[in-house]
Amino acid sequence: MSLFSIGLSGLNAAQNALYATSNNISNVYTPGYNRELVLLGERGVGNGVRVNDIQRQFDQYVAEQLNQSTSNASALQAYETQVSQIDNLLADQEAGLAPLIQKFFSSLEDLAGAPSDPSSRQGVIGSADTLSAQFRSFQQYLDDMQNGINGQISDEITQINNTAEQIANLNREIALAKAKQGEAPNALLNQRDQLVAELSERIDVKLSVQESGTYNVSIGNGQPLVAGTRSFELEAVESETDPSRLVVGYHDSAGNLVELKSKNIQGGTLGGLLNFREETLDKTQNELGRLAVSLAQAFNEQHRAGVDLNGDAGEDLFAIGSPRLYSHADNTGTATLSVAFGDAEGLTTSDYTVTVVDPATGEFAITRKDNGETVNAILDANNQLSFGGVVVTIDDPTQLAVNDRFDVQPTRYAAGGMEMLIRDTAEIAAGSDAGSGNNENALALQELQNQSLVSGNATFSQAYASLVGDVGNRTNIVKVNLAAQQGLQEQLSAVQQSVSGVDLNEEATNLIRFQQYFQANAKVIEVGSTVLDSILGLR
Repeated sequence: MSLFSIGLSGLNAAQNALYATSNNISNVYTPGYNRELVLLGERGVGNGVRVNDIQRQFDQYVAEQLNQSTSNASALQAYETQVSQIDNLLADQEAGLAPLIQKFFSSLEDLAGAPSDPSSRQGVIGSADTLSAQFRSFQQYLDDMQNGINGQISDEITQINNTAEQIANLNREIALAKAKQGEAPNALLNQRDQLVAELSERIDVKLSVQESGTYNVSIGNGQPLVAGTRSFELEAVESETDPSRLVVGYHDSAGNLVELKSKNIQGGTLGGLLNFREETLDKTQNELGRLAVSLAQAFNEQHRAGVDLNGDAGEDLFAIGSPRLYSHADNTGTATLSVAFGDAEGLTTSDYTVTVVDPATGEFAITRKDNGETVNAILDANNQLSFGGVVVTIDDPTQLAVNDRFDVQPTRYAAGGMEMLIRDTAEIAAGSDAGSGNNENALALQELQNQSLVSGNATFSQAYASLVGDVGNRTNIVKVNLAAQQGLQEQLSAVQQSVSGVDLNEEATNLIRFQQYFQANAKVIEVGSTVLDSILGLR
């Protein structure tokens, strides 16, 4: 082996090292880039040097830990953004319901003090109007949040599908590159790992690396999102239990579109949105509706017990939204079911699933959705089921089929229909007889503020304070968890950067080092050429 050949091998090694260093420097701010390192080896004894590999500095274990942390942080961030809005809405000392409830009872106190005074009567109507309007406003705000969640779910699913398709395409390109060149270009590997990281921001994924280096990605209970060169699409579909909300649909191996349970979709922005809706948004709407129904029913009942200035019995003070019932799409029975409010003290903040056990005997299984508790019930003589503060009526039980299912939302949208019904001040039933100075019913109406009329264990003010406290507590918990998760994410990111990141100072040093290496090998070639010329001159 001549000095010329040895020096040439060194020039080639130095050139590759300079190329790798330059590439590192130029990609210092490229997302997902992993720095490259030239691995050199001896070409046999006295035969110079060779480039064994241009290796990207990538740690699969660290990357998976970082992706998991990113997924958790994204879920908490999405949750925190949404729950903070509700917390700010409910806890507002000026725009919240607490001061309006107090103002309404203050107007009743004024009415009791001057039951025949038109201004005090108008005060009751005005404060009741304001309170009702705020209930409706809160309901509208929460409904808008539900619609916003639907839109975000649809957008997230679109982005997940696009990313999964790109990963599948890169699996194909990487396999082809390996077949042609014997190894995959580092740029393609970086792109694929970056896409997996981006996918983790939207949904928690499980990555499986095959022996061939192909990436398989799955979600939930193992549903494949990417399998080799094929990607599987998610779809935003209407819930089978509530057509007003979008859920995640998945095409199974048979091509059937099935609904994925929210509890199986964790992590990422999508998981955070689904958790927020199920844990906080639905519950808040139910609690707000329960408060509205309890207040409306209590005041309507007491007002009907009084007499107005015309000597007539009192009418209902408030209208309220109705409970809702949805039939499952796969029901085979044809019976028609309706639902109405029953005893307000039986109201809870849960939704229910009603399942037909035996149509012949009228047996049903009623399941609370918040805790999974199931009880069996039998239709009464009026073909009715009473549970959770509502009454379900079935027109013809013989037309039901076994396992037909129905979902009942007793209070979800009740607050949206709350409205003050009385406009004539003379129709306020403040008395217990026709006497203009009688204030007995006004006193009874005022006393309702001290009675535990919300599910039999809380006053109106206590129930609202509990709602505010519950949302506030959940908000604080999410914020604390988010801060902790972001701290972990930063630590893992630092670890990942220590392995894969580009240090400009280090690379600048390498440039000088490899430049000297190049110049030294050029000198070897020069010396070899001089020696060769001398030998030829001797001849």
